[in-house]
Amino acid sequence: MHENLYMQEEGRILAIDYGTKRVGLAVTDENCIIPGALDTVLSHEAMNYIINYSKHNKIKCFVIGEPKKLDNSESEIYKIVIQFGKALKKKFPDIPVVLLDERFTSKIAYRSIIESGIKKSKRQNKSLIDSVSAVILLQSYMDIIKNENYKPLLIN
Repeated sequence: MHENLYMQEEGRILAIDYGTKRVGLAVTDENCIIPGALDTVLSHEAMNYIINYSKHNKIKCFVIGEPKKLDNSESEIYKIVIQFGKALKKKFPDIPVVLLDERFTSKIAYRSIIESGIKKSKRQNKSLIDSVSAVILLQSYMDIIKNENYKPLLIN
């Protein structure tokens, strides 16, 4: 069911950088070639946003950032993210929900924002960081699934 998503029917991959306050969302085009920022929403609004988005866009996979500490242990938000992933799977039982290590995505996102030349006042916008983090997560997933030996960590 999850074999190389590039070869399956059309549909988008939606990446979710889940936080206790905000959720960064990123999505591919229908052919899963180009990742892009979708939106940043409040955590309590994320499920409804995704449900509404899916009414107009075919989603073939969800990728949720798996929050881990540097020592590979679970972070403080880990259980909340897993609960959200299970709720997503319950709402969309036919769509794979994949966990992908998200360590460093926020730092990479912040560095990317700085290097892009965005003014300091806009760099303080946490929503921008969440959105860019979701894009980095999505790009990482797109790179990983090209490997034939990749075995995704699925939420059931």
